[in-house]
Amino acid sequence: MTSALFIEQLLNGLQFGVMLFLMAAGLTLVFGVMGLINLAHGALYMVGAFACATVANFTGSFWLGLAASIVAAATAGAIVELVVIRRLYKRDHLDQVLATFALILIFSEGTRWVFGSFPLYLNVPDLLSGPVMLPGGIQYSLYRLAIIVIGGLVALGLYFLIAKTRLGIRIRAGESDREMIAALGVDIRLLYTIVFALGAALAGFAGALVGAIQSVQVGMGEPVLILAFVVIVIGGIGSIKGALVGAILVGIVDTMGRFLLPMFFQLFMENAQANSVGSALASMSIYILMALVLIFKPKGLFPAHG
Repeated sequence: MTSALFIEQLLNGLQFGVMLFLMAAGLTLVFGVMGLINLAHGALYMVGAFACATVANFTGSFWLGLAASIVAAATAGAIVELVVIRRLYKRDHLDQVLATFALILIFSEGTRWVFGSFPLYLNVPDLLSGPVMLPGGIQYSLYRLAIIVIGGLVALGLYFLIAKTRLGIRIRAGESDREMIAALGVDIRLLYTIVFALGAALAGFAGALVGAIQSVQVGMGEPVLILAFVVIVIGGIGSIKGALVGAILVGIVDTMGRFLLPMFFQLFMENAQANSVGSALASMSIYILMALVLIFKPKGLFPAHG
């Protein structure tokens, strides 16, 4: 194993972690502010990917597709909040789970009805195609590197929004005492719609970015949603900082586990057995990480409320 290959896999893990952060940030905002378990968050990820692929293939512009993914996912999120989610705030979590699971089925079948069962493909924009040379003579995908940079900029933007703006003050107040800010004249319903649409937009944006790496297909959001839940449990529910740290940890542990564990077991087993055992343990690695974090930090690494 060369150092260049190791660094390449480390960057792949960081890119995967950034994508998970975009998913988990919206999910933790919705849960932290609204107390809502939203299983349909992965469907909004899928909406963004399909919107980007459709617009990009129609116009020939990836950037228009990227803008369309944010608009489509945010619009879908706002409509879902107004029509369905608004009726669930005072219901228990089981009702929320059942209702949002039903939304998964509605979005999946609706997408299949509109686009068919065959995947769509999204090309990497010419501006970001090809490799880039990093220090040490390491070649790495320019597009994947751009995803890492974009994720960092989104994290900074979310920090500024939450910590430095009036909307952010209301969001943080809504996490702490929603009845009090409602009594002070804040339109809590409008705030909830904005938060839900923002979370949906982040999910759709993540789906669009990943759509150029893998195919865009029905049901693509559910595996990512499971990992996003793992991220917010590790990082701490309601914490953007926790979502970022947790996502990077999960991305690197998952990617490096799939890369290193089969190589390790090859020292003791035949290739086929080593790959099988190594892949199985790699699939478990993020859940082992979650268990270890919860043993020592039951509320996650950076819980929003201590």
